[in-house]
Amino acid sequence: MESNATRKRRERLIPLLKDPATEVRKAASAALERLDGAGSFAEVTELLKKGDRATKVKAIYALGKIGGERVLPPLIYCANRPEEDIKSAAIEVLGPIAHPQAFPVLVHGLQEINTAIQAKSIAALSHYRTPETVRLLSPFLDAGDGFLDAEAALALGKIGGPELEAKLLELLDSPHAQTREAAATALGMLPPGP
Repeated sequence: MESNATRKRRERLIPLLKDPATEVRKAASAALERLDGAGSFAEVTELLKKGDRATKVKAIYALGKIGGERVLPPLIYCANRPEEDIKSAAIEVLGPIAHPQAFPVLVHGLQEINTAIQAKSIAALSHYRTPETVRLLSPFLDAGDGFLDAEAALALGKIGGPELEAKLLELLDSPHAQTREAAATALGMLPPGP
């Protein structure tokens, strides 16, 4: 149920969607989206608690759209669940949020037996541009499987760093087309060298 304060804000913001200034229209639109997200957070978390598995996965993606720190506890909880579909979705959604609190959960995903979850964790960690992330993801460049090595190449290309160039150049000779493609893409993302 919408509070009086939220209703009042909404009533004042809606006319600004037709403001002559583009910046004002964008600000009003963003504010209205946040207000909608505030109301839907409770609904989405309720679906996450009581829905069937498919509904829970949809709720996880909805939390990603709502964003903000308040979505972290339910997403982190889901990323630690034993159900692979729920865990995988939560890891995927946590990546772009790139909150320090989610980092250990994503690192833990690298140790999963399921390679699809490992790949989701690699992709999610690409949003953390730190030397520690490079250190954690670099060993996956040696996976030689055409899957994890390709995901690691893309993630490390996004993170950047001149120390990655030599290893990415080696991957251009991989027997796996997916790895060669990822290495080529990653090399294009690296900042130009000296």
